[in-house]
Amino acid sequence: MSPIYRSITYLDWMTLILLFCLVLLVLGKYLFKTSFFNFIILPFNNKYITLNKKKGKLFYGFHLIMSIFQIANLSLFLFISRNIFFDQPLTTSPEFYVVVIMGILVFLLVKTILQVGNGYFFENNELMTDIIFEKLTYFNYGGLIAFLGNVLVIYVFPGDKSIIYLIFLLLIGINGIGIIKILRTHQKLIIGNTFYFILYLCTLEISPIAVLVSYLNS
Repeated sequence: MSPIYRSITYLDWMTLILLFCLVLLVLGKYLFKTSFFNFIILPFNNKYITLNKKKGKLFYGFHLIMSIFQIANLSLFLFISRNIFFDQPLTTSPEFYVVVIMGILVFLLVKTILQVGNGYFFENNELMTDIIFEKLTYFNYGGLIAFLGNVLVIYVFPGDKSIIYLIFLLLIGINGIGIIKILRTHQKLIIGNTFYFILYLCTLEISPIAVLVSYLNS
């Protein structure tokens, strides 16, 4: 029998990132089992937010784990999308992945600080913290969708633009569900403060997104 040579492909940096994200999921499930399963069914049941928004809210352990998971996956998904739409190999310019991560981190930090400052200025810290937690929770859920999209585009359907479009639609959908639920929860307060709500949308929701998109395009 003649020996058969087998070529071994070493793990690339994207595989290591996805492995790291998988470890985060396992860690979150192991340390916060109840929160994990409630989080998985978030689009269909608000139990996760109801049970966990009082547990330190933004600094709750499971929330922090899922925030890291979301940032890593969303950044990778945006990086892959950019390379696909510009007809470049998926592994081209990996340093841009770091740029995307920094952009998302700055976006989230600045936006959260402004929202907390808004709560302090208008003396509604408790309410604003609840809203921030709820929005970030749905944003973090998008990390699961981005993770699935990354796996599909990298290993199952490499370079498939239809998968990219589908994942973008799902991300918009899950955050849309979150916004609708938040509006329903706080509708009485919003109706009584319509002017401040419109001002809040323009300054703390629309403007940061416009700045982030402009930054990533440049």
